[in-house]
Amino acid sequence: MSDELLVKRDGAAGILSLNRPKAIHALTIGMVHTMVAALQEWRSDPAIGAIMIDHAEGRGFCAGGDIAYLRNSALNDGGESGRKFFHDEYQLNHLLMTYGKPVVAFMDGITMGGGVGLSGPSTFRVATEATRFAMPETGIGLFPDVGGGWFLSRLKGRMGQYLALTGARLDGAECVWAGLATHYLPAENLPQAKARIAADPDAVAAILRELSAVPPEAKIAAHAEDIERLFASNRYEDILAALEADGSDFAKATLATLHTKSPQTCKVALRQLATSLALPDFAANMAMEYRISARVLTLPDFAEGVRAVIVDKDNAPKWSPATPEGVTDELLDAIFAPLGATDEWKPL
Repeated sequence: MSDELLVKRDGAAGILSLNRPKAIHALTIGMVHTMVAALQEWRSDPAIGAIMIDHAEGRGFCAGGDIAYLRNSALNDGGESGRKFFHDEYQLNHLLMTYGKPVVAFMDGITMGGGVGLSGPSTFRVATEATRFAMPETGIGLFPDVGGGWFLSRLKGRMGQYLALTGARLDGAECVWAGLATHYLPAENLPQAKARIAADPDAVAAILRELSAVPPEAKIAAHAEDIERLFASNRYEDILAALEADGSDFAKATLATLHTKSPQTCKVALRQLATSLALPDFAANMAMEYRISARVLTLPDFAEGVRAVIVDKDNAPKWSPATPEGVTDELLDAIFAPLGATDEWKPL
């Protein structure tokens, strides 16, 4: 166990508390391995009736993965250690999805990227007034992985495509409205919820229901029809054209946002979500996402996106290809193609 992840038992519950507050609990490969080991142990332990995933302190649940580690891999070891990170993180996502005991993720505060990979597969996903949910990967030349293809593609309307492309942030009420959270609890109720779940894990659903509050109005709902219409196509150029032609304030703001994103990974995300809908199960989705991540990691846009947004903070990435038209079907086919038999992702 490392100090970055606190593993403990409380009554009949196993608790995983993310503990990298200065990094908003972004996941390291060590944290991934520690979570997997604890979950595997608890799965066969009859004394553990439920799992809770939360954060120990600080202003967010989990801001994502260890981006600096991944960029270093892309630049210095041909992506080898980065691919290992993705491979093992996706095994954790799949383990949570297929766990067999109730898993409660407390999405209190910032819940992005890798944090969505922990909450998305959980049985119960608890949002609060502090929740800020997003999959902002296209802004750094990545795509909404960690199961994003599965969860986003199955949202109502075209909300998933909108979130995947724009990286838009949702608050707790909007997460409940969209189906990304199962419950809305005032943050002040979380300690009581955790204590009661630890004492009676068979009653998780009833406990969360009793401690829930009616969420405020979901602001994004006002744009749901616009999003369904403007993001109707799986072809990125069609979406840009629809936004250009619409002329509303919402369309103009959305178009301006998309112009800051990697054209390559926006096209990847659209294909990812469309493909996921035709896949038989979550394991097949994760195998697809691993193929994508193994390749996108070492394409120019990722290192450049992290440089522009996180390292130099000039917010002026030079994408390659620079335009949607430059991202050919042949390039996408190569990104999605199967890996060698020994390199394909497999669940634990």
